[in-house]
Amino acid sequence: MKVSIITVNYNDLKGLQKTVESVQKQTFKEFEHIIIDGGSTDGSEAFIYEHRDQFSYSISESDEGVYPAMNKGISNANGEYMLFLNSGDTFYNKNALKRVILDVESYDLIYCNQMVIGADKKFLKTYPDSLSFAYFLQDNIPHQATFIKRRLFDVIGKYDEQLKIISDWKFFLDCVCKHQVTYKHLDVTLVNFYLGGMSSIRENAQVMESEKQGVLSEGYKSFTQDLDNVLHYQRKINTLRRSRIIRLLIKFRFLNKF
Repeated sequence: MKVSIITVNYNDLKGLQKTVESVQKQTFKEFEHIIIDGGSTDGSEAFIYEHRDQFSYSISESDEGVYPAMNKGISNANGEYMLFLNSGDTFYNKNALKRVILDVESYDLIYCNQMVIGADKKFLKTYPDSLSFAYFLQDNIPHQATFIKRRLFDVIGKYDEQLKIISDWKFFLDCVCKHQVTYKHLDVTLVNFYLGGMSSIRENAQVMESEKQGVLSEGYKSFTQDLDNVLHYQRKINTLRRSRIIRLLIKFRFLNKF
């Protein structure tokens, strides 16, 4: 089985160098590495050209953003599975791929844990074994630690280029909640994810929320209506639980605790 590792870069030469070095150090070698650069002016293009023999495909040209670049990577990939390890992120250690690769086959999505690293903090981010609509309302699985079967991009479509920040969230939401793809969580740490990307910048929170609401209202209206109903009745139940009369009825066993 062959994996396509796709790295998107724009004016992050140091990050690109770090990512390429990490990929090259992997003890598992059955992969191709694709570099999509958005026309960088910081020396990234020269670095890519100098190391072009390490990549199955590489290009440096202007594009419309991260998701068009990721889609470009998909179009030029030959692997059965895609892994998006963008510029600056690295594998957890040199055996990271080797440790998980035997568990990848037969599932549509295989997602792992990641070490999250910021300027003043570092923590292990883990993920649940079971995914649901309610989960995606609060979180996402990490594209940099998720193996995606190539056929999904043919069946579901590539990343929505109209979205600036949450297109990977929409893709995974559609995979799990609309198309009910097969998936598996591997409770191992695959990558180091460095904070500072689009979705981790506080100023982008409002854009993210607006894009999410647009996706939900367009494609998941019945889901959100059900959720509104659940929350409505949950509030009523909570109000009843706080009622002194209800508490007395439960205390004297006229009602069961709820």
